[in-house]
Amino acid sequence: MNPHSDSLAPDEEGEHSVLRMERRLAHPPAKVWAAITQPAHLAQWFPSEVTLELRPGGEMGFHFPGDDGPGMTGEVTDAEEPRLFAFSWGDDHLRWEIAPEGPDGRGSLLTLVHTFGDRFGAPSFAAGWQLCISALGQFLDGGQAEVSRDAGELHEAYLEQFDLGHGAVTEGGIRFERQLVRPADAVWAELCAGEEPLEGDTAPDGFLADGVSAGPITSVTSPTSLTYAVHPKGEVRWELARGTGYGARLVLTQTGPFGSAADTGEALAAWHARIERLAGQLLEG
Repeated sequence: MNPHSDSLAPDEEGEHSVLRMERRLAHPPAKVWAAITQPAHLAQWFPSEVTLELRPGGEMGFHFPGDDGPGMTGEVTDAEEPRLFAFSWGDDHLRWEIAPEGPDGRGSLLTLVHTFGDRFGAPSFAAGWQLCISALGQFLDGGQAEVSRDAGELHEAYLEQFDLGHGAVTEGGIRFERQLVRPADAVWAELCAGEEPLEGDTAPDGFLADGVSAGPITSVTSPTSLTYAVHPKGEVRWELARGTGYGARLVLTQTGPFGSAADTGEALAAWHARIERLAGQLLEG
């Protein structure tokens, strides 16, 4: 399995992201079809328990073990044995294609096309599917399928591969969004380094980037947000919101007047370096 062949691109309308993953399996399409459509087989490698009616328009249910909630629902959109199985899962859509592989057709090329709205969640989705499809291969081989948990290295490798670490220029300044691999309280502890920030204080060094002179903290809600003034007449805001299952979703913004395009570029570079350093510290921790 070669994760480097995986790709992320916008859909035709530019409103969703499309993750495409291909894997070669040493098993015929009929066997792979059973493994991706029968609930008892799905239970061995898929990330949730599944109930389904295997027909276009059939209902699907998804329930994570240990989750007391009602679970998520979906609908089968395609069921063409043994080559195509597709369905919605909440707001996402998953398409599984199976093609014969090899001169005798005893192998299969399995292609997953996952369409979703959360572009910055793509590294989490790709890492999760990589681990699940590895478990699928173990199951097909007759072994004990184990869906291992990524400690963050695979997630960060996909984030780099998909080039999702850079910020963007907005109407009011610059903005970064990044899925992190640790929960908000762990990120907050890393940023604060033992200091408890209070309104009116100067922001701890962890919240700064090279070239940014921090003014007083104007608002703080531990462990999810901190805003401080910067010269001239701007502010920096750190927000740690709920993200994918890996950890917190960081949204960092700096607003206010930048003197020139070069100044904006310098700010983008400085914050990119700061966030990369934070991501590395969280991974090590």
